[in-house]
Amino acid sequence: MKTKLFLITPPFTQLNTPYPATAYIKGFLNTKGIESVQADLGIEVILKLFSKEGLQSLFAVASSKFRVEEISDNSKRIYALQEEYIKTIDSVIAFLQGKNPTLALQICQEDYLPEASRFAQLEELDWAFGTMGTQDKAKHLATLYLEDISDFIVECVDANFGFSRYAERLGRSANSFDEMYAALQQEPTYIDTVLLSILKERIETIEPTLFLISVPFPGNLYSAFRAAQWVKKHHPKIKISMGGGFPNTELRSLSDARVFEFFDYITLDDGEAPVEELIANIEEPNYNSFKRTFLLEEGIVVYKNNSLKQDYKQSQVGTPDYSDLLLDQYISVIEIVNPMHRMWSDGRWNKLTMAHGCYWGKCTFCDISLDYIKIYEPVAASLLCDRMEEMIAQTGENGFHYVDEAAPPALMRALALEILRRKLSVTWWTNIRFEKSFTKDLCLLLKASGCIAVSGGLEVASDRLLKLIDKGVTVEQVAKVTRNFTEACVMVHAYLMYGYPTQTVQETVDSLEMVRQLFEVGVLQSGFWHQFAMTAHSPVGLYPEKFGVVKETEVIGTFANNDINYTDSTGIDHDKFSFGLKKSLFNFMHGVCFDYELQDWFEFKIPKTKISPDFIFDALQENDGFNIKPTAKIVWLGGKPFAASLTKTKKGNSWEMMNLTFHDKKESFTIQTNKKEGEWLVAMLLKMAVSNVKIYSFQEIKSDFEIQFEDFELFWYSKPINTLREFGLLIL
Repeated sequence: MKTKLFLITPPFTQLNTPYPATAYIKGFLNTKGIESVQADLGIEVILKLFSKEGLQSLFAVASSKFRVEEISDNSKRIYALQEEYIKTIDSVIAFLQGKNPTLALQICQEDYLPEASRFAQLEELDWAFGTMGTQDKAKHLATLYLEDISDFIVECVDANFGFSRYAERLGRSANSFDEMYAALQQEPTYIDTVLLSILKERIETIEPTLFLISVPFPGNLYSAFRAAQWVKKHHPKIKISMGGGFPNTELRSLSDARVFEFFDYITLDDGEAPVEELIANIEEPNYNSFKRTFLLEEGIVVYKNNSLKQDYKQSQVGTPDYSDLLLDQYISVIEIVNPMHRMWSDGRWNKLTMAHGCYWGKCTFCDISLDYIKIYEPVAASLLCDRMEEMIAQTGENGFHYVDEAAPPALMRALALEILRRKLSVTWWTNIRFEKSFTKDLCLLLKASGCIAVSGGLEVASDRLLKLIDKGVTVEQVAKVTRNFTEACVMVHAYLMYGYPTQTVQETVDSLEMVRQLFEVGVLQSGFWHQFAMTAHSPVGLYPEKFGVVKETEVIGTFANNDINYTDSTGIDHDKFSFGLKKSLFNFMHGVCFDYELQDWFEFKIPKTKISPDFIFDALQENDGFNIKPTAKIVWLGGKPFAASLTKTKKGNSWEMMNLTFHDKKESFTIQTNKKEGEWLVAMLLKMAVSNVKIYSFQEIKSDFEIQFEDFELFWYSKPINTLREFGLLIL
């Protein structure tokens, strides 16, 4: 029997770009010659729901579920305007897909779209529209329009609906399967029926023998079970397996047999080898070899990892394959409050990883005991660029989001050099650690290669807590790195954490002050506060006594098991800080309210900060020194200069000089040297050009200079070289 695979991401993840898990698996299957079809059912459900026919059906279903007098004024308004929504929806969706740009002019006149409660926030956002072009403003207004419809769906049709988190409550902290199981015994919701109608058509067309469901987040879990339930009922011969981020972190201690009424297999961690073994088991029923797989045997959940097959190296898994996905139908919405969140929701991004796992792998709040983080394996820069070129050819998009836990600086440097060497025109962004390796020159190199943004964990802006977290950075260091990126015109987003074990109220206040200063001096452009959550596979979860916390229970759930309830020895209610931290950040991101007292953000008494008001400013004044290592790599980003010789005479003495005129993308500039040194410099710049495979070290350049001349240091620190340093002569 020849296996045919159907791979899906169930609703809902992202509207603007496909989640890459199925594309990764399909790319791997291609290397093995195994037939597969993939689908992002999230975007397909959205497109069916948010259409003329979809809204007609939606309003009809809603009217059968409620009496008008029973619903909120907001839903009454939307219901009353249903014809306007039905009339405009197809045009708006096409516009958000990039297919109908002229509609922006009409949307911006603000008498085209029906408006409900979401539009009330417009008055607060006038500041944003001042800098927005017509397309972006229209995109934001269209986003509010969709959110209004979503509010109506939640109140009147399906309380679990959400654009990126469907029935997320059922998937979060679900130690027991009871609530999810009970929900699955109910009649399918309206959203479920839309999903199942699409699934039915796909299953009947593809006729797979193995159905793989990737569940990246809790908000995909319920619909994954609904999809599996339908296939089990109507096509019982099809084998069904779940994999992805959610089972990798949450289902490692699974023991509830009821789960296997829906799934035949659940696999953990890297999916390539486990899926290959599943295929072998389907094609040879007596094969009985599995890789990191849960299954049911005689009514008992068993975990089998008896396969001798090794996991594949990153160089062996192939290039992610996005074929079958509706790449031209994804919807770009606009989040204007948070610049980094906007990048998540707007635009098309090919998703890749520079490395498997995390090169740091020490942060105590992170699930570093799990293989997907613990096992670090970088991908060679040349192979990354090969994959980028293949994906550009396939998708037509040259934007890349590297989704690494933290991209390694050395590999980022190598990738940037390779991109520049190949003369690729790409846009990319990624996650980093704010470590000192990100010098001013490295940031300039990354920018030159197309890097537009980085996000990194500042977490707690307290050196004591950063040490406890084992982050390996200090606040001063973070400030300098963010400055280096900012000066290179690379946007910086900081992940911020509050409520870490043993964190005092004073430390929370001081963290906020640090964040305020980082925004005030202009080295941070975006941020997001989240409250610490203790997970089972993190050092804090594994060894809570070391961090001053006590687990509320040692009982391991029969279904999901990751988030752990705990008691902090401080006894502080960290929840109460949430609103003030987020409100202040909202204002800081938009360059206002830096002069407010920190107390103004909170309705309860807080202590005064102990941080000097100029702490960050002073940290940025410190000179890190200018000591160049002999092994440092020197790269020239500019082009070949125009050289012109001239003779200078003074007091009867004449000597030959040289003017070198350079043209970069913005301006022209000229430097002057003596003729011999100028000739050497022109030749050396050609050798140091970023387009060359060979990269010269500082020592090699010094040695070459000293064949003809003396005192290299005097030449290197001269005004002409300093000028070149400003225009693309980089020390890496």
